Amino acid sequence: MKVSILIPVYNERYLIGECLRRVVAAPLPAGVEREIIVVDDGSTDGSARIIGEAAAAHAGLITVIRHEKNSGKGAAIKTAIAAAGGDVVLIQDGDLEYDPADYPALLEPILSGEADAVFGSRFSGDRRRVLNFWHTQGNRALTVLSNMFTGLDLTDMWTCYKAIRTPFVKNVPLRCKGFCVEPELISKLAKKRCRIYEVPISYHGRDYDEGKKIGVRDAVRSFGVILLFWLYDDLYGDDSLGRKMLRQYDKSTLLNDWVADAVRGSLGDSVLELGGGIGNLTAKLCRRDTYFVTDDDPICRLHLERRFSGRPVVKCLQFDITGPAAARTLPSRVDTVLALNVLERIEDELSALKNMRALLPAGGRLVLLVPHLPWAYGTVDELAGHRRRYDRPGLTALLTEAGFAVEEIRDFNRGSLPLWVLNGLVLKRKGIGRVQLKLFDSFVWLFRRIDRFLPWPGQSLLVTARAA
Repeated sequence: MKVSILIPVYNERYLIGECLRRVVAAPLPAGVEREIIVVDDGSTDGSARIIGEAAAAHAGLITVIRHEKNSGKGAAIKTAIAAAGGDVVLIQDGDLEYDPADYPALLEPILSGEADAVFGSRFSGDRRRVLNFWHTQGNRALTVLSNMFTGLDLTDMWTCYKAIRTPFVKNVPLRCKGFCVEPELISKLAKKRCRIYEVPISYHGRDYDEGKKIGVRDAVRSFGVILLFWLYDDLYGDDSLGRKMLRQYDKSTLLNDWVADAVRGSLGDSVLELGGGIGNLTAKLCRRDTYFVTDDDPICRLHLERRFSGRPVVKCLQFDITGPAAARTLPSRVDTVLALNVLERIEDELSALKNMRALLPAGGRLVLLVPHLPWAYGTVDELAGHRRRYDRPGLTALLTEAGFAVEEIRDFNRGSLPLWVLNGLVLKRKGIGRVQLKLFDSFVWLFRRIDRFLPWPGQSLLVTARAA
């Protein structure tokens, strides 16, 4: 494992040299390598020369990136994350307030597989410098406010020391350029359902006469940042619209319950779920003798692994259903393959279905949920990664060619078809809005009762088929 130590620096000429010496010499757990990424955020006091000398003395270990003008701590961290190549990123200020000797304590919960992020708490440690009373009380008040909106129970929201598994921050758009990046990061990690731990650290704080930069103005701004990222789900980059939709559907509890109830009776004792996403439906369906779940997105697999790490029945796999060795990849045979909103994303759908057939014994069952009506294909489908939509005759012929005998195909979720057509064909939006989805989910209890009476087709087709 490699840890990327990220150091934002602005005008720390008299401290950065010693800070880098300590970071280079700091102990790390056995088997952990380090890389050090220093972002000189437009320093004007000679810090750049000292950083350059340290980098020359430790070529290959220290990477230096320079901002031509001062942009703020958040901007420097964003630059450093983009350059990080480690499995874990660890944020280190360029002064001497935080002690690199605490690195093993910060990394241990991640190395043991218990945590996705670890924060060093200055208020639960054994030793810290006693400083300004009002500064400390303001810190604690903002921590309480952050906890109220994130649902966490942190003791130190403003801590510099944060060790985070890299995949959970690589694709996070950081909007705050200054010190308010701290509450922004916490809000987004909480919304991603990261497992967050705190460990006590030592703290040798300095006062404003010694060069401390964070001030009252930053504290005031943080109120707005906490509120903004409570309201706004800004978790993924522009190329991750599918993950944004997964996050939206994760909140659609009634819709997820409806889908789970619709397929539960068709599942056997041993199941392979393809395209598990972040586990919204897996959690509702996994009470089986054996339950394998996979997703082709590495971020989703991380979510699945951590979400079901305490359930020995659930095994999270890296699995390519289109590959020629799919049948040999599965640790044991299953009696059911479950693919909910998966087939429409696969380029070679016939090969994938033939591989699903190869995984099943004669009489084994395939349960599919696919989007219905080719004419309804629109921008929402395109941006969600859908290659196609299906009709009954075409889907039946495809399953028959792959070696399945169709038992049942039925329309599902008629109530959402007008919403899908409005957004994808009429308005040509990039997704179904959060408010629209929440309103729809609020009325799922009604739609599931009247679904078969509505006079138009379903938004999806729900299929059960037997391996011939």
